[in-house]
Amino acid sequence: MKCPVCPEPYKWTTLALSPDGKCKRCGSTLEPVRFVSFVDSPGHEMLMATMLSGAAVMDSAILVIDATTSCPQPQTREHFKALEIMGVNNLIVVQNKVEVVTREKAMENYKEIKEFLKGTFAENAPIIPISALHKANLDLLIEAIEKYMPNPIRDEDKPLMMHVIRSFDINKPGTSIENLQGGVLGGTILQGTLKLGEEIEILPGAKVKKGDKITFVPIITKVTGLKSGDIELEVARPGGLIGVSTKLDPSLTKNDGMVGNVVGRPGELPRPVTTVNVEYKLFDYVIGMREQVKVEMPKLKEEFVLNIGASRVLGIVTSMKSDELTFRLASPVVAYKNSKVALSRRVANRWRLIGYGVLKD
Repeated sequence: MKCPVCPEPYKWTTLALSPDGKCKRCGSTLEPVRFVSFVDSPGHEMLMATMLSGAAVMDSAILVIDATTSCPQPQTREHFKALEIMGVNNLIVVQNKVEVVTREKAMENYKEIKEFLKGTFAENAPIIPISALHKANLDLLIEAIEKYMPNPIRDEDKPLMMHVIRSFDINKPGTSIENLQGGVLGGTILQGTLKLGEEIEILPGAKVKKGDKITFVPIITKVTGLKSGDIELEVARPGGLIGVSTKLDPSLTKNDGMVGNVVGRPGELPRPVTTVNVEYKLFDYVIGMREQVKVEMPKLKEEFVLNIGASRVLGIVTSMKSDELTFRLASPVVAYKNSKVALSRRVANRWRLIGYGVLKD
């Protein structure tokens, strides 16, 4: 939202900060500018997979740095490298908690951030000191979002493609059968459009266990509702997070059970695959560890975790060249040629980011 009267940067705010739609400085009626969706990516190393899934649908990123600690922390380094891998190039750095450090400490932390970003795609990214607790400088942050995070150009004429990064069962315990509502898919449309009442196909689909064998069954269902935040939609277009209500059995969608799937119109999505070729590059050192551990070359039959789009899957190296690896996947994925792939290897009992690549034929 922006105030039509106040000067920069004071004119910038959000509906959450000004729920009555009035400027807090002059009382003018605020003008809506655009709707922005946020994906909160936890910093803890054990939740790195969540961050990588979220990065698959991000256009831009706000990297939050704690001014009370040295920069970079291992998780900061790992998240930053993940943004590079996934091609999220629009970045704003927020230096938070400046209210609890001295000016000298804040400046020292600022210099550490600048040194960390030096020589990277974000070398000239804005660094904004913030006190989230006291809501200080939020107008500067919103101004920076408007300036440095333009809406990308998207193609609504291409076949529908939506990554699922959340899924829910919205029924309360004890709900009677006649009042049960279908499962909800959360994610972002990357191309095409989705209309209320349309049929959709979900791939690779539902996980089905028969004896000792696990298979994935494609699902076709109907869209019964579309929401962006609290706004009901007739048509959902690319960009922003949306919730898609369906006729799915809610047991399939509860506890993020459908995360990693791709939504499209029946017959239009690429068929799921269990073998992928990745043109890869390794980092010099394992990302996310305090000590420097050199990255060793992959080995035949070694296990890796691959993040492909919003899916996270175990893969075993079946063949290798100097710049290309072939993986046999533990479960099928919908793979688009030239999609980015993050590669993680087990180091010190954790899956650590050690390289990246792109999918080839």
